[in-house]
Amino acid sequence: MGRRAVLRRAGIAAGAVAVGAAGAAPAVAVPGAAGGGAAGHPTPAAALAMLRDGNARFVAGEMTHPHQDPARRREVAAGQEPFAVVFSCIDSRVPPEIVFDRGLGDLFVVRTGGQDYDGLIEGSVEYGPVLDRTPLLVVMGHQRCGAVSAAVNALETGAVPAEHIDGVVQSLSSAYAVAKQSGSGDLVDATVRAQIQLTVQAFRRDPALRPAIAEGTLRVVGAYYSLDTGEVGWLS
Repeated sequence: MGRRAVLRRAGIAAGAVAVGAAGAAPAVAVPGAAGGGAAGHPTPAAALAMLRDGNARFVAGEMTHPHQDPARRREVAAGQEPFAVVFSCIDSRVPPEIVFDRGLGDLFVVRTGGQDYDGLIEGSVEYGPVLDRTPLLVVMGHQRCGAVSAAVNALETGAVPAEHIDGVVQSLSSAYAVAKQSGSGDLVDATVRAQIQLTVQAFRRDPALRPAIAEGTLRVVGAYYSLDTGEVGWLS
């Protein structure tokens, strides 16, 4: 199912998302999960805490580089149980394993330009929670996103991008519409934040994910990465 179909199914109107001010998002406490984690996995709250802690180490320059040695490589060669899925942008400055100070076998990572997605991408994102009972799904956008900037420029000026890049532009048009209505002084940043929130809402309503969300073994959260500070802010 395509992105637009998911948004229609979710009943998301363009004006329904509150877009934050420009700049790094403040860290917002996310309540703990009601239930325990699936077998072999931490709870969603514990998984989120591991990402928070790893990012704090990254920001402070005190990374421990866990699970990056030959022993871990041999361990996960036989199988994997990542504790989170991170759906993020392709930007080379925002590699999830580094900004969260994690290692081999810790994260399922799906990356596209500006977090645009279609049925194929949705299947990749759903893989961890549905087949491996991964307890946390993070949708992470970032400051000064090049893909979003290109999309906003095309939508503002009517410029026609290259064939496949136009698909990215069209995929981000709903977030652009929300950002435009917000009246933000930074249209690119507002579009990034709207894209995060629209995508989080869509996945929370995804029929494949809703059972795990309802039973408390899966949480879907939004995140915003600051290129300037390295800090990940968590969006409510």
